[in-house]
Amino acid sequence: MAQSLSKLYVHIIFHVKSTFKQIRKDERNELYSYIGYIIKQNDSIPIVINGVGDHVHILCIMSKNIALAKLVEEIKKNSSRWIKTKNRYYQNFGWQGGYTGFSVSQSVHDQTKRYIENQEKHHQIRTYKEEVKLFLDEYGIDYDEDYLWSD
Repeated sequence: MAQSLSKLYVHIIFHVKSTFKQIRKDERNELYSYIGYIIKQNDSIPIVINGVGDHVHILCIMSKNIALAKLVEEIKKNSSRWIKTKNRYYQNFGWQGGYTGFSVSQSVHDQTKRYIENQEKHHQIRTYKEEVKLFLDEYGIDYDEDYLWSD
């Protein structure tokens, strides 16, 4: 084949450092917009970005020219640097070192998008830890819980 073609949907989740308070509701939409900008700068396509005070969900189409780890590194590095300039409240802001990334098939794209759009509702029922463990179990990913929640 003379061309390299792909359409890779990925659902990314990452958490603020446990030493930081929360992302305030008033600043979340601006943060999500900035994260979308970073995704575009990395030749990927943001579909939906949302979360609650302590973590972020992203559904995007990854560029064929970037690895997931590099995309997440760019998102976290640049959004952390950016949010620290917004307000003294964020001067000690940081993301945890890790992340989760899950492939999303075309058949569940809309369902995943709705799930991310309704984060406030979901987290009235389930905690972040319960949510992540559910995804890890659903995808059959082995993990050591002793290291799962550390910064």
